[in-house]
Amino acid sequence: MERLVFYVLVFCALVKAQHCPGRCICQTISPTLTLLCAKTGLLFVPPTIDRKTVELRLTDNFITAVRRKDFLNMTSLVHLTLSRNTISQIAPHSFVGLKSLRALHMDGNRLTVINSDQLKGLINLRHLILGNNQIHHIELSSFDEFVSTIEDLDLSYNNLRTLPWEAIARMTHINTLTLDHNLIDHISAGTFTLLTKLVRLDMTSNRLQTLPPDALFQQAQVLSEPRASSSSLLTVSFGGNPLHCNCELLWLRRLTREDDLETCASPEHLMDKYFWSIQEEEFICEPPLITKHQVTKPYVMEGQGVTLKCKAMGDPDPTIHWRFPDGKLVHNNSRTILYDNGTLDILITTMKDSGAFNCVASNAAGIATAAVEVNMIPLPLFVNNTGHMREADPGLSDITTSTKSGSNDTKPQNKRVLVENLTANSAVIHWPSEHHIPGIRMYQIQYNSTLCVLAVYDDGITSLTATRVVGCVQFHTGAEAGQCRFIPSQFLGGTMIIIIGGIIVASVLVFIIILMIRYKAYSGADAAKAKVRGDAGVQVHSQTNGSHPGRSGSKQEVCPESPDAKDCKALATFQNFSPNMHILFQLTKYFNIFRLVLVLHNDII
Repeated sequence: MERLVFYVLVFCALVKAQHCPGRCICQTISPTLTLLCAKTGLLFVPPTIDRKTVELRLTDNFITAVRRKDFLNMTSLVHLTLSRNTISQIAPHSFVGLKSLRALHMDGNRLTVINSDQLKGLINLRHLILGNNQIHHIELSSFDEFVSTIEDLDLSYNNLRTLPWEAIARMTHINTLTLDHNLIDHISAGTFTLLTKLVRLDMTSNRLQTLPPDALFQQAQVLSEPRASSSSLLTVSFGGNPLHCNCELLWLRRLTREDDLETCASPEHLMDKYFWSIQEEEFICEPPLITKHQVTKPYVMEGQGVTLKCKAMGDPDPTIHWRFPDGKLVHNNSRTILYDNGTLDILITTMKDSGAFNCVASNAAGIATAAVEVNMIPLPLFVNNTGHMREADPGLSDITTSTKSGSNDTKPQNKRVLVENLTANSAVIHWPSEHHIPGIRMYQIQYNSTLCVLAVYDDGITSLTATRVVGCVQFHTGAEAGQCRFIPSQFLGGTMIIIIGGIIVASVLVFIIILMIRYKAYSGADAAKAKVRGDAGVQVHSQTNGSHPGRSGSKQEVCPESPDAKDCKALATFQNFSPNMHILFQLTKYFNIFRLVLVLHNDII
């Protein structure tokens, strides 16, 4: 019985050892299961990890990515440490199912972006450590899964210029927020109002020039009294920022602190002075001063666009907004565009824009205003031949029809929209002036098988832009005259090359035929003469140096009936070979010419 128990224990130990990766330390003591794989040279998360592991530490390795299958079904995992690896990618939904995870440490890696689907499933996360990475962007919904449970968020030593401040403002249970050594240059007002449990806020070494006043910091002033408990003290660190010490930071100066060495970067008379040593009277602002206010053109035709410019200076930099002549505030919409530099673009003007637009510059020290006059010119009214206004029937216009296809003009009866002088690509359109409609800005012409004229005007009841149909007409344009098409130059050049090549080839063939005819005639005459001389036994001798006219260098008979007939045959063969060589030379020459013609033709084509 004792042996059986021993064997069972050994078997269980072997089974548990199978789930422990090589060079790792597995602590299987109940009730927790801990796996330590630090500095083991791992390139990826071991697939043989026990799925019931509670604490997993994979620090100081060479893991490059977190895969979706790495932590699948590890529902008991509470603490996961991946610090000081080379992780640059996190697969979407890699942590889905880790409902028990409380702490995730991924500091000291190479992460650059945090997407919304990378941290999905961490519904009970309390500690998220992402410091010492290369993160430059975090999507707005990345923290939504654990926004109500997170207690410690570390994003220090990254390249962040902004953060999902709306999500951070909802982290009501957060105790420590570490944002030091980033590139943050702006924090929205009211971000920390609801973070009543925050005890440490570190914004050291960023690019902040100012900090927005917040009720949380006013609470820190009360908690900083000697009677307050140290456990509830709010610690705010903002050293290493280029603080602009003006009246906007006066609230912060009133929180008496003696243990910090923050300095001012501007204005010039406070540069490099210790923040807490500057007197409150020196934290001053300058009211805004408008230095430029103008309109691009003094007179504007109704319906056209216009640009208004306004610039101001002050400390801090003033914000600029505009007001209409009736006093209403200008907002960005489809008709007006307001830029941060104080420029206002009115895309479509109306008669209501006539008057003085007010440029308003404001900052913490005061407000300055300046008027910019806009003079509107109404659209001209159409008149008839007698100089009187043409009356237009109220209500929607009738839909007119066209005349017969192919006619040059249309002459419908009692039609509100007329079309004349029709051509293949133009027409002259006439429509009545809708002077009975107040506030018309312009007329629009729409054509889609039917041409319609619309009047665009301001609705006096709703102050919105409205349209009204003046009339429609259908017509057919004249047939377009056929256009002459020129032969492409490449095609014409190639054709000429082919023609010239054909002429040359035909000439070569004719020349070859002439040569063949001449050769046959010459060969027949020589054969007849040789036969006559052979039969008569005539002997021919050289009259000068004894050489034969047919290039025979001996004083022998020409074709004698003797055993030397071989010489005569050799002479005849030499005489017959010379014309063949001439013909071959001529054929080769013309063949090369023809090849050259073909090459030129291919290059042109």
